[in-house]
Amino acid sequence: MATLVYERIGGGYARVRRADPRIERVVHAALADSTSVVNVGAGAGSYEPADRHVVAVEPSERMRAQRPPGAAPCLAAAAEHLPLDDASVDVAMALYTDFHWRDRRKGIAELLRVSRRGIVILTVDGETAQRYWLTRDYLPAANLFAPLAAVTSLLPGPPPTVAPVPIPADCRDGFVHAFWKRPEALLHPDVHRPMALFARLPPAAVTNGLARLRADIATGEWQRRNRELADLDALDLGHRLIVWRPVP
Repeated sequence: MATLVYERIGGGYARVRRADPRIERVVHAALADSTSVVNVGAGAGSYEPADRHVVAVEPSERMRAQRPPGAAPCLAAAAEHLPLDDASVDVAMALYTDFHWRDRRKGIAELLRVSRRGIVILTVDGETAQRYWLTRDYLPAANLFAPLAAVTSLLPGPPPTVAPVPIPADCRDGFVHAFWKRPEALLHPDVHRPMALFARLPPAAVTNGLARLRADIATGEWQRRNRELADLDALDLGHRLIVWRPVP
């Protein structure tokens, strides 16, 4: 499903989805002293570390074509069937991708299989994300993210560490939550067209939702309804960094 979505909306993805340095620091710190990493659902290569050996895996041809010159080699495969040997990398990394997989259980099992020293997953807790004003007030049918337990319950042994990743008000990565303080940006097709959350909704729901948003910005209703955001520099919208290490 994700492959088909991104073949349709992936044009210009690399331009919109740029790594935010604050999120990048959190991800790279979680990789610790690993020397080899597989980036599963790698897309155009955002957040891949340049200081260690990386193998990328991405099923969408359109996304692979946008990887920059000098990026890590990228294999055409899905998370559920990684073309890697058992325990062939230190860490398996999956960033903003598990909610696109056909079978999350198989995908997690593959991350566990190919990694020696653990896995790092950056995902979104659907229960927290539903409080986002965009889905709460304008796109209530949107339901891209699952509860966090849909990921953590698939990991063996002791519970993983789970840390919130607040989204900066000026986030450089153009995912759907990046614009929590910049609602007018979401009205531009170049901004919302590459977003899977919009792509999976009926066109009429998107048109109507954005029309209501545009009207509320113009009248000041959006500002009134979300006045508690005015003084915030970052917001918890359910982004969670999950780090699992095997028992020694």
